[in-house]
Amino acid sequence: MKKEIQSDIIIFGASGDLALRKLMPALYHLLKGNHLGSETRIIAVSRDNMTQEEYCNIIEQKFKASFKEKVFDEQVFEVFKIRLHYVMVDLMQEESYQSLANLLKGHEEKERINYLSTAPSLFGTICRFLDNAGLILPTSRVVLEKPIGNDLKSSQVINDEVSKHFSESTIFRIDHYLGKDTVQNILALRFSNMLFAPIWNSLYIDHIQITVAETVGAEGRWSYYDNYGAMRDMVQNHLLQLLCLITMEPPSSLNGDNVRDEKLKVIRSLRYIDGENLRLKTVRGQYASGVSDKKAVVGYLEEDGGNANSLTETFVALRADIDNWRWNGVPIYLRTGKRMREKYSEIVIDFKDVPHSIFPKGGICIDSNKLVIRLQPDESISLFIMNKIPGLNEGMRLQKVKLDLNVAASTVRTPDAYEHLLLDVVRNNPTLFMRRDEVEAAWVWADKILDGWKNNGITPKPYTSGTDGPSASIALIERDGRSWYEK
Repeated sequence: MKKEIQSDIIIFGASGDLALRKLMPALYHLLKGNHLGSETRIIAVSRDNMTQEEYCNIIEQKFKASFKEKVFDEQVFEVFKIRLHYVMVDLMQEESYQSLANLLKGHEEKERINYLSTAPSLFGTICRFLDNAGLILPTSRVVLEKPIGNDLKSSQVINDEVSKHFSESTIFRIDHYLGKDTVQNILALRFSNMLFAPIWNSLYIDHIQITVAETVGAEGRWSYYDNYGAMRDMVQNHLLQLLCLITMEPPSSLNGDNVRDEKLKVIRSLRYIDGENLRLKTVRGQYASGVSDKKAVVGYLEEDGGNANSLTETFVALRADIDNWRWNGVPIYLRTGKRMREKYSEIVIDFKDVPHSIFPKGGICIDSNKLVIRLQPDESISLFIMNKIPGLNEGMRLQKVKLDLNVAASTVRTPDAYEHLLLDVVRNNPTLFMRRDEVEAAWVWADKILDGWKNNGITPKPYTSGTDGPSASIALIERDGRSWYEK
């Protein structure tokens, strides 16, 4: 029988939005599913002056307000409260860590997971104070939330600070997109089905589209978001990670480093976008007033706390090219933005047309085959193929039909991405986490674009809230004789 892993899971920033909205619910569901060791504790660390009971009450109210009917279990929550320990720590004051040390004393046999759900500027400080207090054990691990810096240089500073106290093998840089079942299913789809293996290359694939669209705006986080923008906040991490999984070579195994080695090769093969290509292959946008979710909304510059002179982009579309044998000549179109028409995340693999069609169109458009991987809000995988229209029509007329490649609909609850990732940290499985060289290679590529925009005076183009972004993004893909996919 496999030995139970006993852990102390320490959440720094436990009263913040991420901890309350994602991390604590994920730990509750892991406990409910018997995925946590019987002696595992959850330690909530925050600078807020409150009692254990007060913190538990906050958690309970959050759960009841956000969980679907029958998901919240009072009995499970009573067990959860027993496992949950609240401790007040001022993360900027070294002496304040003594209260955490007192709570951890006598539990040195457990594996310690330090989840830093804080501003990245605190990562180095927290790690240093943990080390000074003797709270880092050989089995300790640290989880870093994005963004890790806002360019290569700042990323290196943060990683250098953390690396003084944790070895690379114990640092888990999280990207919650990689915890989604459908994202992980990309590996199964590509590397366990001979059907796709021979055609997953430039001979058969015309182009790839990756879209992550949001309907929300800055949502009270204007000052934070304005320091990053869509390129840093979404493209440099989420979209590049999806691009890597779709285009990487088969790893020798699912060992964490084997997978990450192949992703790194993809990032290093990305062609730099500079010079005149910055205007031809990239589009910056910034949402203006309009209608979103049937409500009138103000533009980015008019949001609470906004600066009317901001040149931060809330939308990015670009064409990426991978310079290697498999993908030479296959453009990959990336698109992400806030205040878009619809909230969804999607990958479209558009295959080439047949060399010669023997079927008359008869007024009906004959389309190319497409593999559509929908990540949110509803996770699905669909393959679009051509099929004969039934009946006695003169000639053979075709229509596009959809083959759903999904697991049969089930009443079983689908685990959240953070449940997958937290459990992987507990199991010490780094496969779905980013290694330092991977993060820095992504920054090198992204910085070329960011610096190019700044040096060439390429400013965001306004787009109406509730639309699909600036018209220039349509021109970007149609310039190549293609169109954005619409379901």
